[in-house]
Amino acid sequence: MRAQEKTRRLTGLALLTAIIIVLQVVASFVKFGPFSITLALAPIIIGAALYGASAGAWLGGVFGVVVFIACVAGWDVGGNILFTANPFLTAVLCVVKGALAGLVAGVAYRAIDLRSPMAASITAGILCPVVNTGIFCIGLTLFFHDTLVAWAGGTDLVYYIIFGLTGVNFLLELAINLVLSTVIVRVVGARKYA
Repeated sequence: MRAQEKTRRLTGLALLTAIIIVLQVVASFVKFGPFSITLALAPIIIGAALYGASAGAWLGGVFGVVVFIACVAGWDVGGNILFTANPFLTAVLCVVKGALAGLVAGVAYRAIDLRSPMAASITAGILCPVVNTGIFCIGLTLFFHDTLVAWAGGTDLVYYIIFGLTGVNFLLELAINLVLSTVIVRVVGARKYA
């Protein structure tokens, strides 16, 4: 990689990192149910599309760190309950779910991009929140089962996870990413031909 390309990549990742931090801090105060909505997935997908799966993993990891900080600070009440129950597992869950969401988005984008940039963007836009929310739900079920049962208050756990805990958040995140898919394609296209 040439020095100019390295500098451009580093600058782009730094800018996307800053955008993710700002978006997620702001999103910490936007609640639908017990958890904050995720606004930072689109820049993760853009970074993964522009710079590859490793960049997606980095940006997703940054997002995860900001989510963890929100849990510690109490900005995310549900996350703060998890942090109180087990700080280490909360940190691991926050960072791993974000990093894997970015990684998977990057891999999916690269696999489809040459055939159809729009399909690549839509696929990455779907997979990123699916992986993020899916790992979160699996982590809650495996590591915070007692807390999850208490939150469900006697409701069937599967029903509670899908319709009570993550339903609205997940659908909003998915909708935002799908709406932004055309924007993502344009941003990536402009960058490729600049």
